[in-house]
Amino acid sequence: MTRGEVHQLPKTHTRERILDAAERLLAQGDAAFSMRALADEAGLSFATPFNQYGSKGAIMLALSARRIELMHARLGGTALPVDAVDRILMAADVAASVMCADPTVNRAVMAAIGAPIDTPGNVSSRSSAFWAEALGAGTGLSDTALALAVLPDQLAVMFRGVLSFWTAGEIADRMLVPRARDAAAIALLGFTRHADRTALMQILSTGGHPMGSDLGR
Repeated sequence: MTRGEVHQLPKTHTRERILDAAERLLAQGDAAFSMRALADEAGLSFATPFNQYGSKGAIMLALSARRIELMHARLGGTALPVDAVDRILMAADVAASVMCADPTVNRAVMAAIGAPIDTPGNVSSRSSAFWAEALGAGTGLSDTALALAVLPDQLAVMFRGVLSFWTAGEIADRMLVPRARDAAAIALLGFTRHADRTALMQILSTGGHPMGSDLGR
């Protein structure tokens, strides 16, 4: 699609047009795009991205929020089991798969939001909310009240750690899902009963996959 064709698309909400344009520039490998280039790509005046978001950093935070919203949507569209361990492992698959779907753009977004900006975002709370949704009522966990209180934040931190190594190129795209499952399994171990603990240890011993699977290897 050429720039002229982009400008002829039906008009959408201004803020969404800006984010769409930013994603196109990132997909082209232009992580250092200027706000002027962004305005041109979106077919808007130079001042509009500033008026809508204030800074490029805020735009990158909004792109991060888009990814978490997509994770929520995909999780919500999945028939989740009752057991919390199974729910969290499915959520790890969903979250990692969303990031792997467009690695060039998503690595650029992760790299950008890892840098300090004048006004910090709320990526941590958004990510915690995703894991809280996945956790559900904590069915099957021991110390349920404590699990519900601490696991969403800890899962958010651990998944962010996995993403940081993936962003740096130290985790290959094909290994992001199993590494995310590993991180989730480790977070869950302190709250699981014997049968689930055995299953989680099996996941860890096989690199994020059920025993015998060679997915991602």
